Amino acid sequence: MQIDPDIIEPSIDPNTKKIAVRHVKATNASGTRTKIQVRDFKPIYSDEPDTLGGTNTAPSPLEMTLAALVGCDGVIIHGVATAMNFDYVGVDLRCESQIDVRGPKGVPGIRPYFEELSLEITIFTDESDERLLKLSKNVEFRCPVMNLFSAAGVEMNVSWIRKPAIEYVNNVD
Repeated sequence: MQIDPDIIEPSIDPNTKKIAVRHVKATNASGTRTKIQVRDFKPIYSDEPDTLGGTNTAPSPLEMTLAALVGCDGVIIHGVATAMNFDYVGVDLRCESQIDVRGPKGVPGIRPYFEELSLEITIFTDESDERLLKLSKNVEFRCPVMNLFSAAGVEMNVSWIRKPAIEYVNNVD
């Protein structure tokens, strides 16, 4: 198997298996709202919009998967940039997806998850287009959530936009 020359070396011994376990627990009181506990953090909630029979008190589970995608990309961008000595001051991510709601409602032949997904990644950097292309290839190669969507056959439309570092406005909590 030939590996793309733009893919950087792993940051871990590739021959030593290292398992990381993720654990969450949840409770649902016979409705659409679910209380979810992750590690020692405050509980998070999921719900459905009122237009789909929910109480519209929290993001839907599918919206949470999109949140997981942009969060994961943020982490992977940082890791790859560090490994490449790629200088950037921030990144903005925007994601949108499309689903035929007949699928989750049980209509045969309609898949119950996203058909397509658009992800726009705006990175604030003064690095070259060539270095940005290498960063993007490595992020897309490494991002677990992006690869889950891709493996599920979700059409992924990913665009990377480079803006000068000076244009970044830090609005992160």
